[in-house]
Amino acid sequence: MARREEKVDAELLARLESGTGDRIRVPLPNRKVNEMFAIADQILGGRRVRSVCEDGQTRLARIPGKMRRRQWVREGDLITLQPWEFQDEKANVCMRYTKTQSLYLSRKGVLPEIVDVFGMSDDNKSTSAVEEIIEETNQDEILDNEEQIGTEEIEEKPNIPFPVSKDADDDIDSFFG
Repeated sequence: MARREEKVDAELLARLESGTGDRIRVPLPNRKVNEMFAIADQILGGRRVRSVCEDGQTRLARIPGKMRRRQWVREGDLITLQPWEFQDEKANVCMRYTKTQSLYLSRKGVLPEIVDVFGMSDDNKSTSAVEEIIEETNQDEILDNEEQIGTEEIEEKPNIPFPVSKDADDDIDSFFG
């Protein structure tokens, strides 16, 4: 069964952007209680999500029951997290933004560069910041594994091309002569 893709509500986006002034018409993270933007990187099951936060850390986030029943968090969604005070590598999900809201925040320039994967910022990059962080993490894991296993020198064999006679035509019959 294919998942239903979330669509951008063009009418709502136009209505949000038509507002006068610099007032943002979407709820923002409450910085007083240490909330921050994040991208849901991987759904782990059991109400858990691996997310990349705006401060560059990867955190294991828990979706609370009251939110889990009303809003479904998918991979690639913009969410708001509140890190735990006693374990900084874990957090609670406070809110999920719709695709329309995410595009609006991206166009307004509110999103930090690391979580702005919606392509509306001034500098369009070929790879997103989230992908770069994941790639760096994977490279670190590969380097750690190589250090544990130990790198051995691999003997290279000379590359010998397929023997072809000098007077052979491009015709296929000349190969099987």
